Amino acid sequence: MGKNDIDPLTEEEKSSWPTGPKVALEKPFVDSRGAIQPIVDEMMKSAVMIESKKGSLRANHYHKTDWHYCYVVSGGIEYYHRPTGSEEEPECLIVKAGEMVFTPPMVDHGMKFPEDTVFLTLSRNPRDQASYEADVVRVDMLDTDGLTTWRPED
Repeated sequence: MGKNDIDPLTEEEKSSWPTGPKVALEKPFVDSRGAIQPIVDEMMKSAVMIESKKGSLRANHYHKTDWHYCYVVSGGIEYYHRPTGSEEEPECLIVKAGEMVFTPPMVDHGMKFPEDTVFLTLSRNPRDQASYEADVVRVDMLDTDGLTTWRPED
């Protein structure tokens, strides 16, 4: 299997996922040197740090097989989500610095940034553009008016 191949999902993998979008973090290990905060103990193929400017929108899509954890380093995210195919209004969660959300495959999701924000995205699939585009499906879940956004055709 090559770097850009996407592994099929397994039932065993699905059973290891968090049960909801907000993920409770383990207590950090603290001693006189500082602290170690466990974030994710899963096999993954991508870890990226993303900076988002106040007033921007990211995602507004779903993934066919990819999952990701998003850990907020600084700032905050208005995280919207709903099952793919649903016409319901998405649920909004406020994710603050030091908090994390999990997005499984087949969940429409979008992120608005009310302030400059830095977050880590830890993902199952590779993040090279070809692999990413093969697995992502863009949706119009969130209105983009007045927000800075991007699509591949831009």
